[in-house]
Amino acid sequence: MTFEELRPKVEDILHHKDILREDKLMQICHLLKDNIDYYDWVGFYFRNGDKEELILGPYAGEPTDHTVIPFGKGICGQVAVSNQNFVVPDVKAQDNYIACSFTVKSEIVIPLFVEGKNIGQIDIDSNILDPFTEMDERFLEFVNAEVAKLF
Repeated sequence: MTFEELRPKVEDILHHKDILREDKLMQICHLLKDNIDYYDWVGFYFRNGDKEELILGPYAGEPTDHTVIPFGKGICGQVAVSNQNFVVPDVKAQDNYIACSFTVKSEIVIPLFVEGKNIGQIDIDSNILDPFTEMDERFLEFVNAEVAKLF
């Protein structure tokens, strides 16, 4: 499925009135993981109140030990501080990287803003080297903009 074909599916999930927010986010994770070949783990992390840490939200993929990530640590922790997209073509080339699985080769993390405040992020791991393009960034920014409407 192309990103253009996935956009209305994302909107349909998020605009459904009778589904809890957590369930909508879980459906988004599965939609992306199941329909984009190189998305091997898809999850959301959210800021833990006023603490400078992220807590794992809904995700699709292998279970992870990284349920709490301090700001500044790993790719997700760096995005929490920088407020910038972070595309990692090869995780082995990153000094500040928290390995989730030995199969993960690359990662993309896009911050999630609500009213200009970074409240979390979508995190995608891939078992393929350097699969992410600007099209992934734009699509995931769209996903996060839609998700932001739930908050």
